[in-house]
Amino acid sequence: MTSNFKSLAFAAAVSLCAAPALAAEQVKIGVPSWTGAQAIAYLLAEVVESRIGGEAEMVPGNNATIFQAMDQGKGDIDVHPDVWLPNQESFTKKYVDEAGTVTLSKNSYEGNQGFCVSKDFGMANNITDIADLGRPDVAALMDSDGNGKGEMWIGAPGWASANVNEVKVRDYGLMDFIEPVRAEESVKTARIKDSIAKGEGYAFYCYKPHAVWFMFDVEMLSEPTYDPAMYTMVQPSDSPDWFTESKVATKDALKNVQIAYSNSLAERSPAIAEFFANFELTADDVSSFAYEISGKGREPAEVAKEWVAANSDRVDGWLGL
Repeated sequence: MTSNFKSLAFAAAVSLCAAPALAAEQVKIGVPSWTGAQAIAYLLAEVVESRIGGEAEMVPGNNATIFQAMDQGKGDIDVHPDVWLPNQESFTKKYVDEAGTVTLSKNSYEGNQGFCVSKDFGMANNITDIADLGRPDVAALMDSDGNGKGEMWIGAPGWASANVNEVKVRDYGLMDFIEPVRAEESVKTARIKDSIAKGEGYAFYCYKPHAVWFMFDVEMLSEPTYDPAMYTMVQPSDSPDWFTESKVATKDALKNVQIAYSNSLAERSPAIAEFFANFELTADDVSSFAYEISGKGREPAEVAKEWVAANSDRVDGWLGL
């Protein structure tokens, strides 16, 4: 009797050891190059790890790479933290509307895009409108390499907005005066700081929310009021002749910015998918995050952890608690 009991106990122990442990929910978060997206990515990761008890991995990538991975649904990248619409509409049409493999969160914050100069440079040279950058005297003040054209940062490589801005430079009649420059955002930030310190001219693509509004005294230039009849943007993913086929001679409409995630996540990590569906931030939240990271040089993970601890009620709402 005792021998049989011991045998049964041993068999049960072996069975328990052999059974697979319940795995924590997992997510791989795409991390685009701009600061706001990075801040949101780390905030998502902090909630997943500290409040859901899951595992989050950061995966750097551009818009095309992140959306393609979400479409494949294999878990290589599960979420894009900062989808600007209609800038990235070519991706959402393909993967959200047509393929039905990606979902957009229901909540969004408002984004505003344009072109900026420092207030000192603008005031000293009467620069208030985008057309002022086409004045030869202004262009000369922005020409740091002596090629006869003023440089203007239009965005980072891989940004859909950079393509829009390049078309704008052409359709605003600035190509003879302005050289559109694509570089990582850190290059732009360093150039703003340097130009202000040296009293030099510099113009750059800017948007709200962003840390730049806390970091420097800058102002957004006026543009022709948004007119859909004057705004036809074809992205490279839609046509190899995108530049020729596009026409953008008006300010962008205000944007809706939200997160997107792979539909396959709901099966693999349902609690995380539900959290993503309810996630919501304001433009002020994102500007504040971006400033802490870019302006103060703090680690994104540290900023996210601090914010989650200070805003438990809001996080509870995202988690349905």
